[in-house]
Amino acid sequence: MIFIYSEYKVKKRIIIALLIISFLCFLLLTRLGYVTFFLSNKVNPLAYAQWSRDIPIEGKRGNIYDRNGKLIVGNMLTPSVAVIKRQIKDREQVALSLSEILDCDIDLIYKHLDKNVSVELIKPEGRRISVEAAQKIINLGYDGVYVVGDTSRYYPYGNTMAHVLGFTGIDNQGICGLEYIYDSYLKGQSGALSLYTDAKGKLMPDMVSYYNEASKGFDLYLTIDIDIQLIVENVIKEAVKKYNPESMLVICQEPNTGEILAMASYPSFDLLDWRNYDPEIYNRNLPIWKSYEPGSTFKIVTYSAGLERGVFSFNELFHDPGYKIVSGARIKDWKAGGHGTETFLEVIENSCNPGFMEIGERLGVDTFYEYLVKYGFGEKTGIDLLGEAKGIIFKKENMGPVELATSSFGQGNSVTPIQLSSAMCAAINGGYLLKPFVLKTIRNELDEIILENNRVVKRQVITKQTSDKMRYALECVVAHGTGSNARVQGYRVGGKTGTAQKISASGGYLQGNYILSFLGASPMNDPKAVVYLAIDNPKNTVQYGGVVAAPLVGDIMKQILPLLDVKKDYENQIRFKMRNWLEPKYVTVPDFVGVEKKKIISSPYYNYLYIGSGTKVIDQIPQAGETVVEGGTIMLYLN
Repeated sequence: MIFIYSEYKVKKRIIIALLIISFLCFLLLTRLGYVTFFLSNKVNPLAYAQWSRDIPIEGKRGNIYDRNGKLIVGNMLTPSVAVIKRQIKDREQVALSLSEILDCDIDLIYKHLDKNVSVELIKPEGRRISVEAAQKIINLGYDGVYVVGDTSRYYPYGNTMAHVLGFTGIDNQGICGLEYIYDSYLKGQSGALSLYTDAKGKLMPDMVSYYNEASKGFDLYLTIDIDIQLIVENVIKEAVKKYNPESMLVICQEPNTGEILAMASYPSFDLLDWRNYDPEIYNRNLPIWKSYEPGSTFKIVTYSAGLERGVFSFNELFHDPGYKIVSGARIKDWKAGGHGTETFLEVIENSCNPGFMEIGERLGVDTFYEYLVKYGFGEKTGIDLLGEAKGIIFKKENMGPVELATSSFGQGNSVTPIQLSSAMCAAINGGYLLKPFVLKTIRNELDEIILENNRVVKRQVITKQTSDKMRYALECVVAHGTGSNARVQGYRVGGKTGTAQKISASGGYLQGNYILSFLGASPMNDPKAVVYLAIDNPKNTVQYGGVVAAPLVGDIMKQILPLLDVKKDYENQIRFKMRNWLEPKYVTVPDFVGVEKKKIISSPYYNYLYIGSGTKVIDQIPQAGETVVEGGTIMLYLN
């Protein structure tokens, strides 16, 4: 009886255990079903993440275009090499082959192969290699060695505009210039090549690898005109060959909007090899960074302030003995013996220092300082570039009669080129001080505008009436005065010369070492371009801005004005006043079109060159109404 009872208890326990096991299996199957059918969207990605090995691929940076849609900075294919350590079968052979193709020490490759990571980029040795090198690596067919698509910056115009554009680093990140400032817009979203491997790094045969495409960044459209930029940089290149200066810079600005049409610095650098240059070269964009006493280009501020406040008139007479006594100090004119008796219009034409000291004295410290600040000196212009300086100006309370006198003709205060260019724009555009800018728009791949910069008026400095007078006065400087070497036949060019002394490290001014400059604009009836050029310590030449800088600006104007659709205006161009017998004379060209050859009589002022055969003129160069240098040649085309 006891045995039967015991057997019954065993069977009961077995049944209970089976029931429990069955219930647990039911729960397990239920859980598996729930996970499979209801949590698959959550669990599967986690599993894939455990199995996947992502080889990163950088997104393409956005392109950079000029104002007319011409590509300035683009991208080119430069593949990169990555390795998955656990898939490599012959470590020594892989290291040897990669070191030979990548032209680097084999120990550097071993360091990458020995890293305990799932995916290793061979960086920098295998980053952005040539397509030819990439093809060699692909042809090897080594397990665990991968070549992925990558890009680097491409410059269709070489190193043009290097300081403004800036450059990118090894990871395609912006480091300086526009590349850095607008990096968040330019950089694209990274992608990856995803491979599925087991715990030992072997590819899982049933899993298909996939490519997560990288996206492209937004595109920048600049205010820069690349054709004008090329002209400016070519003029700098030729000037450097001729004068061997310490440095040189040019700004070309649209006076009615503040847009920068061109900006260049010398010395420059190689955008693709910037690491081999001193940081002082690529970090210093001279048109916005360099600060120095401006010399006579600053006189536009004093002169316009005097006109605005009515402290003189164009025809009022002034006598220049060659100096002016200020608080017992004898301050000399640049011209020994002075200019004698002259009008105040001739004061600016001759860049007469005593005349400007007189204007400053009549204005007084308070009024002069008011316009110094109104024109934006002593503060940053706010241009959208890195490294802008604000210059150093006298504190008002420290400006006595001597400081006022020297400041009035451009000594004592330190300013930047972009401040001078912006001041010139204000002087001739109706009196409005504008914020300069380089970026016009940012656009996406659908050409939709993401961000846009427009004209920003900071304040009105002078009235339109005074601005009109300034345009006439500055045109007279080129037609009759010290800026005559900037004149261009048929174009109404105005401007102001500058010969600035440089301060030595020990104090005082350097001897025979100047910054020569010219601040020009055209056409003066409706200005389309302001050009400021400064050249530091040119060699083997007379140290005057009117001799060195003015003709360089004239050369720039002659080339860029047709690009800006500025028509020649011989009729209204102020007639040049001959300053000495060495300067050439010009004569107006008659209309020969339609005239029979036999009726054309010889002239003592010009020669004829007949092109073609026939009896009647059908075209001519120069055209009727233009001018030709006396003794020059007129080309006549026959039918």
